[in-house]
Amino acid sequence: MLETFKVAVTIMLGFGSGIVISGAVFAFITIIGVVPTIASKTGTNRQAKLYEEAIMIGGILGCVGTFFDLSLPLPSIIVIVLGFCTGVFYGVLAVSLAEVLNVIPILTRRFKVGKGMFFFILAIALGKLSGSILHVIFPGIFKMD
Repeated sequence: MLETFKVAVTIMLGFGSGIVISGAVFAFITIIGVVPTIASKTGTNRQAKLYEEAIMIGGILGCVGTFFDLSLPLPSIIVIVLGFCTGVFYGVLAVSLAEVLNVIPILTRRFKVGKGMFFFILAIALGKLSGSILHVIFPGIFKMD
C-alpha cells in the first residue's frame, strides 16, 4: 500500500512539475517575442498564428515522444534538416532574448567593440556549432564524472 502511494505521489509531482515547466517555457518564448521576431524578419506576419501553433504542437509531441520513449526511423537527410531547423529556432530564441535584454549594446559599450561585433557573434555561433559536432561525433566527451 505504501509503495502504491509513493508511486502515485511521484506521478502527480512529475506531471505537475512538467505542466509548470512547460507553461513557463511557453510563457518565456511568448514574452521575449520569438514569434513576432520570426514573422517580421521573414515578412510572414500573416502566418504568426501558424508559428505559434507549430511551437505548441512541437512541444506537445516532444513531451509525448520523451514520455513514451518514441523514436522514428528517419533517413539521415531528414534528421539533418530537422537538426538544422532546431538550430535555427534556438538561434532565433537566443537573438530574441538578447534583443529583449539589450545585451548586444551593453557588450559593445563595455568591450569597446564596434566594427568587430559581427566576428564576436560569429565566434559564439561557431563555438556552439563545434561543441555540438564534438558531442555528436564523440558521445560522452563533455561527461563529467
